[in-house]
Amino acid sequence: RKIDRNSNNLVVLVSSGINAEYGSLTITREIDGGLEDISVSLPAIISADLRLNEPRYATLPNIMKAKKKKIEKMTPESLGIDITPRLKILNVVDPPVRASGDK
Repeated sequence: RKIDRNSNNLVVLVSSGINAEYGSLTITREIDGGLEDISVSLPAIISADLRLNEPRYATLPNIMKAKKKKIEKMTPESLGIDITPRLKILNVVDPPVRASGDK
């Protein structure tokens, strides 16, 4: 929840589409009369509204299709990723044992 009690006083740009090109952004935002296109140069601060991430719910047929789909197993080596350790553990010390309380 925003500090302006969701009145959108803090949210200046509510975007439905952002296009980045050559150091500037072209933003399409919702206004009372429809949509408005704004062009701003970078760097820029852009905020978002509550409706940005409306969840998509899975339907039963798609869940059943997903159960049957094969999952390809991959290894880091097949993806070209080096997983050799880069840190060396020098010492591990347990914390001191706490004394028991009085009874």
